[in-house]
Amino acid sequence: MQQVSCPGCGAPVAFRSHASVLAVCEYCSTTVMKDADSVKDLGKMSAVLEDYSPFQIGTSGRFGKRSFTIIGRIQLSYEAGRWNEWYCMFDDGETGWLGDSSGLYTFTLERDVPQERMPAFSALQVGRAMKFEGNSYIAAEIRRGSCIGGQGELPFKVGAGYEIEVADFRFGKNFLTLDYSDDKVRAYTGQAVKLEDLQCQLLRDDDTIKESAAKFKGKVKSLDCPSCGGSITYAPGLSKHLHCSSCHAQIDASSPKAQVVKAAEEVDAVYTTLQLGMTAKIAGVEHRIIGLMMRVDDEGTPWTEYLLYNTRGLFLWLIETNTGWARASVQDNWPQWDLGDNAVLGNQEFSKLYDYQASVTYALGAFNWRVNVGDQVKVTEFECGQAKLAAESTTQELTWSLSTPVKPEQIREWFGQDVAADKADDDGKISAKKFIWWLLIINAIPALGGGILVWFLILIGILMLWLPSWYLNNQVGGDGA
Repeated sequence: MQQVSCPGCGAPVAFRSHASVLAVCEYCSTTVMKDADSVKDLGKMSAVLEDYSPFQIGTSGRFGKRSFTIIGRIQLSYEAGRWNEWYCMFDDGETGWLGDSSGLYTFTLERDVPQERMPAFSALQVGRAMKFEGNSYIAAEIRRGSCIGGQGELPFKVGAGYEIEVADFRFGKNFLTLDYSDDKVRAYTGQAVKLEDLQCQLLRDDDTIKESAAKFKGKVKSLDCPSCGGSITYAPGLSKHLHCSSCHAQIDASSPKAQVVKAAEEVDAVYTTLQLGMTAKIAGVEHRIIGLMMRVDDEGTPWTEYLLYNTRGLFLWLIETNTGWARASVQDNWPQWDLGDNAVLGNQEFSKLYDYQASVTYALGAFNWRVNVGDQVKVTEFECGQAKLAAESTTQELTWSLSTPVKPEQIREWFGQDVAADKADDDGKISAKKFIWWLLIINAIPALGGGILVWFLILIGILMLWLPSWYLNNQVGGDGA
């Protein structure tokens, strides 16, 4: 480890990795660059916006069989959101990157690649396959953005305003990033990882996340709508884009002072079964509804999506249609799909149902990416039993989600028994069953004065009527646990 004095304030600045070329002074935010035996002052680095991430500099863990420690961080922003890249050093001195975006994590290592084989950034297209080291990767995201802040030590010269051009590719759980931000294309390969698999120590706890998120160090954390002054309730640090419930202004919350992005036209009150701020304990973990949006397909069929969040940075969607409920989550393990009529996830084969365009018609609350009324995505849905896979794509991004049905009884158990969770289809089942039972009673009356044969015939009739009722009562709806 090399230690130098900060040219800005004189405080000690440590370089733990020989690969690091700059470090950000934790006392005065001066960017310190190593230059042979001297150091240079590159000016101030913007502070990072504390968010919902459980990681921090000093967090240690394991990737595969190797131990690592987080020694630096850059925070990056693009049109629709923001994410973190944590610079990690392994015990053997090698370095890697831990990507942290909306509760999805990837661990990648840099690879040497022949520049002549790398495609031009302008030639990349979401959804297209690219061969790399024998595997066929699918382009998942193509982004232009900028660096908005940094901490600790980093392996290349970067500062606020540093422009980036990156593309992410997926193959199952395998992950590939091509970075076009420098003079040469840099390639990073690795895997999607779960937080629990990293076996981390020195993570930020829930109280620290709640206390520090969505504010710069030393700044206040309260947020009033800059358009109307109304108070906005949202999950601190999680939200890049807010929708004021009072004036329906759209607000960019990714800077210390929230800025109005667009003052929306006045919107009539919209009824939803669940409301912002409602909490539910799902699988023993408390989740809070932080955002909701309504969407419609190209045939005019509407539905509502509720975004739930917990302090471990995990997201869950509840989808409400006119026929029932479903629970959905974004997938970090991508299915195999050649744009045909079948997609394979694990050992399950999903058959294509339909394609359609989905448009946002209403949005309220907080989201981890920018949501605008009128936003459109192309959706391709697949089905295997009761489970559904959905691919949502734009020109910049492709995502996969997996959903399973949830019974109204489960919704009431999560959110309270007074929630009107029964859908039209469920009401129809209840009415049909009541009608069948009335028929049973009416048909049983003649048996009161009849003989054994009459009773036998009535019993046959009762069974014929009762079986449909039993079937309706036992339609599988998923327990959602």
